Amino acid sequence: MSDVVRPLPVAGGWTAPFWTGGADGELRLPECNNCGQRLHPSHAVCPHCQSSDLRWTAVAGTAVVVACTTNEQMWLPSMPPPYSLAIVALTDAPDVRLTTNVVGCDPHDVQIGMPVRVTFEQQDDVWIPLFEPDPDGSDHAVPDPPLPVVNIRPPASPDKFEDKVAITGIGMSQIGRRLMRRGLSLTVDACKAAVEDAGLTMADIDGLSTYPGGSIGPVGFHEGGIPAVEEALRIHPTWHNGTLETSGQLGSVITAMLAVASGLCRHVLCFRTVWEATGTQLMRSGQLPPPSGGRIGGDMQWRIPFGGTSAAMWLAMNASQYFARFGATRETLGWISLNARANAAFNPDAIYTEPLTMDDYLDARMISTPFGLYDCDVPCDGAIAVVISAADAVPNLASKPVFVEAVGTQTTERHSWDQGTLTHMPGAFGPAAHLWSRTTLRPHEVDVAELYDGFSFNALTWLEALGFCGVGEAKDFLDGGKRIALGGELPLNTHGGQLSAGRTHGYGFLHEAVLQLRGDAGDRQVADARIAAVSAGGGMPTGALLLRRD
Repeated sequence: MSDVVRPLPVAGGWTAPFWTGGADGELRLPECNNCGQRLHPSHAVCPHCQSSDLRWTAVAGTAVVVACTTNEQMWLPSMPPPYSLAIVALTDAPDVRLTTNVVGCDPHDVQIGMPVRVTFEQQDDVWIPLFEPDPDGSDHAVPDPPLPVVNIRPPASPDKFEDKVAITGIGMSQIGRRLMRRGLSLTVDACKAAVEDAGLTMADIDGLSTYPGGSIGPVGFHEGGIPAVEEALRIHPTWHNGTLETSGQLGSVITAMLAVASGLCRHVLCFRTVWEATGTQLMRSGQLPPPSGGRIGGDMQWRIPFGGTSAAMWLAMNASQYFARFGATRETLGWISLNARANAAFNPDAIYTEPLTMDDYLDARMISTPFGLYDCDVPCDGAIAVVISAADAVPNLASKPVFVEAVGTQTTERHSWDQGTLTHMPGAFGPAAHLWSRTTLRPHEVDVAELYDGFSFNALTWLEALGFCGVGEAKDFLDGGKRIALGGELPLNTHGGQLSAGRTHGYGFLHEAVLQLRGDAGDRQVADARIAAVSAGGGMPTGALLLRRD
């Protein structure tokens, strides 16, 4: 990778010793003077003892690969594939892991358990810490990453706010690969449809809630946020909410439920819009400006300089650890992708509906090992809206309500792609366990599961986190695809999920769950569906819902 031109981090301020230590041949980390813990990413406060008395210290620089992927997709023109992205655990600080590139060998030869040692690559004023095979190292120097530990708080009150709300309306705009429509027009279509479906008028709407709001994300990632929609619909809400820091995409819906249950609102309109496919095309044609460049700060500085620009790579590394730990194979993920495509054939709004075989799946081009093309969701344009109403308003509405049995929102894992959970997608086990703590229902009573599948491995994680099979048991549970098929014991992603129906970014699963519980899903309807589990979030934070028909 000597010819690579990397996106560079900000090399000044508190993190400067990490990015400049290579000038002296040293890998440097913060160390707490109070408790002696070495820290990464760089903290201002020790999370072990909360002391702010920290100093930078050199570490040995030997490590073991604990997760890895070979990226085969062009993300940055200055970093052509293939290259190896890996998470390594330091032998003299096993609690510390670094995301890095393994160099000095064929990227396809990098394996979990490989001993490596630090080497540095200088670019401008930055020394990038890379790792190379260490012929003198030991593959037993670092213990296996621990499985997620879940400690759930008891309910704060015997009164469940979920009993005070209902989902009364759903709406969806046109869905397509490149509709060449601006996001706000899609949002308005979905919102109008949802309000009409609820039997309401815009004058009845006294709350607005969305994810992620209008101030963050690439072109096409939102419609402009609350102000744009408020202006377009001329709604003057009692309350509004738009944020990224919530329980995944469903956090915007859960927050709306809280506003209604508290008496602040009667009817909250929630919406989620993506038009990434059109946005990308407009940038390529020069009709929209590209994202601004510059040095990288914040959490992304620990991934982007190594070419870790996509969640495909971040999550693929977790999948590699799962495969090594539990013996899963690409076919394990393939059953999720094949099931999604089979279900999409019954969904007139799905992007891809043509049949998909296991050979098709395995022969497709690789994106980032073990993920191939059909492990990745389909970028699209579209908007989905949901109306959350007070439960006591339901008798006065003409719509078919769906009720909320429980929500799952608790965080029990570190908010990190590389320092916390490595065996699964991080962030799912806490909300999953929290959901079951708020109901007497159990996983075997769920009739349909609509589980986030931004990548096939997301859905595998949710299956295990929610208890539909044991940790490490997804290989057997998914084998053959019969259990998750429309006629199986747990119909999964009945609309085709994001893998085939399109990346509607979480809201599509909620929309489908409501259709199923209403009995309005057409040819893909699950017989007598009464209980539905819904999850959203492809990494921390995430959220989950348990819905009921009656």
